[in-house]
Amino acid sequence: MKKWLQYLLQKPVIRLAEKFSSRPDKQRVFDSLSELFSKIKGGDIKKGMLLPFDVSKQKIIIFSDQHKGAKNKADDFAICEKNYVAALDYYFSQGFQYINLGDGEELWENNIFQVKKNNTLSFEKEKLFVQQKQFIKIFGNHDLYWANDPLAWLQLQNIYGEKIPVYEGCILSTLFNNRLFQICLTHGHQGDLQSDGNAFSKFFVANIWGPLQGWLDINPNTPAFNNQLKSLHNSIMYEWSSIEKNILLITGHTHQPVFLSLTHLERLYVKLANAQKNNDVEKIRSIETEIARAEPVNPTQPDFSKTIPSYFNSGCCCFSDGDITGIEMADGCIRLIKWHSKTDIPKREVLEEIRLKELEDLLP
Repeated sequence: MKKWLQYLLQKPVIRLAEKFSSRPDKQRVFDSLSELFSKIKGGDIKKGMLLPFDVSKQKIIIFSDQHKGAKNKADDFAICEKNYVAALDYYFSQGFQYINLGDGEELWENNIFQVKKNNTLSFEKEKLFVQQKQFIKIFGNHDLYWANDPLAWLQLQNIYGEKIPVYEGCILSTLFNNRLFQICLTHGHQGDLQSDGNAFSKFFVANIWGPLQGWLDINPNTPAFNNQLKSLHNSIMYEWSSIEKNILLITGHTHQPVFLSLTHLERLYVKLANAQKNNDVEKIRSIETEIARAEPVNPTQPDFSKTIPSYFNSGCCCFSDGDITGIEMADGCIRLIKWHSKTDIPKREVLEEIRLKELEDLLP
């Protein structure tokens, strides 16, 4: 009976969850991002930090959207914890700074005491970065508690052994080929009418979606390389970044990895156009086969040749197959990476990569 209900209800329930989880308004997104960027750049330390970043020496890993829960059937992070812990061990040993880009804790469905109790291991791994002053924590919509509750600092001190600030964003100031760039990092929920402080959405997730998800064993976060075009929210955030001068934007929130302003499917269309231009029949056939797996199939071939590579999304750490994705900046490169354990041992895989000096050549 339960399996039959899972089959019958999975798609409509996920559609319902999506309806109540995202409704971005373009002007609100633009206004929110512009205001945040301006305030951080202007020195508002309550909003975020403005930090120098040396692309040739420093190393940064960016993860978002763990949604650490109570280790019940509604906990999307539970299956991913193994990869997340292994990834943090690796990055700590390699001397990376860790920027947690929000929604680290699922505090719409759970209270902080449940999350603390059931995620000791991952908190201890994060604590290693805290002790080295190499941890920046940014809040999202599902862990807005860190910004709103007057006693949140006590919980953070209990978790990490010391009081740490939590920001809405941060800006990395850096040079590409002697040209000044600012990399703006924030969770990305700003301007989303269903996420930006919406009480009904929080009620829906806590009291309807969470219990139903747990009972039906549904994780709406499809594998990282699902073949989809950019979500509406990702598209709006890309638009904001594309009209800003010498700015890159990195967010989370949507759970959809984006690299150089393109999803995996969109990059396939770019590769297809190049193969068609070179009349490479074998490559055309191979790429078309991969594109054909996408749903829905586009009746016409989209053109992404004029896309400005100014926007990145770290994806999430709660995919249904246990994989996690993130953004690395190291060795003069920016990378979209995935950690998976298909052979039972967590492994790092580079999905996309470009040297930052090469990226500068592609930007207007």
